[in-house]
Amino acid sequence: MGRVALVTGGTRGIGEVIGSALKDAGYRVASNYGGNDQAAQDFNARTGIPVYKFDVSDTAAVAAGIAEVERDIGPVEVLVNNVGITRDGTLQNMTFEQWNKVIQTNLSSCFNTCRAVITGMRERGFGRIVNIGSVNGQAGQYGQVNYASAKSGIHGFTKALAREGASKGITVNAVAPGYVDTAMVRAVPRPVLEKIIKTIPVGRLGKPEDIARAVLFLVADDADFITGSTLSINGGQHMY
Repeated sequence: MGRVALVTGGTRGIGEVIGSALKDAGYRVASNYGGNDQAAQDFNARTGIPVYKFDVSDTAAVAAGIAEVERDIGPVEVLVNNVGITRDGTLQNMTFEQWNKVIQTNLSSCFNTCRAVITGMRERGFGRIVNIGSVNGQAGQYGQVNYASAKSGIHGFTKALAREGASKGITVNAVAPGYVDTAMVRAVPRPVLEKIIKTIPVGRLGKPEDIARAVLFLVADDADFITGSTLSINGGQHMY
């Protein structure tokens, strides 16, 4: 049987496509979501992938949710930390609630989920963790000190955990998407979005499939010499 994979924020946007790609590749997939029950039900009906509702920013809820996944499907061997939200605003206008919600959901969730699966991965001598960062965590973005901080933190978290897991057969990598054609990006005012597209050398937004292909590459059994890396997929918008 295929390895068990859990995708957070996995019923819409990039997460939906990642989960579907993993299933098509033979993984046994579970998809987490936080609040949109209708979208989760629609995703489940389309794909047959079981969905699990729990708040990734809540340590106890994550532990209980992942325990349920493992009872239903099996030990989580592949973890994709995809969940992400925005609460944009310049720092002078940003509330602590806006700051904290993004940090807890986007960054602390990685601690919560990884903490819940790392012991089992170490005991079994195998694990694949992929954390979804962002070009804005690499380059920064006006009005996103919260989001950029969280995503930048993901890149550091990835490198540190990669060092801890390497001797136990666990790889930890990140994917840093640029602007991808999802509902979140389509919510950007059209004139602003057009300006953003002009800064992308390939001349288009990314597609969720672009990100899913990278995740499939990194979670493969034979990708065991790749760890602590960040794969930037941004159409050339930011190079370093």
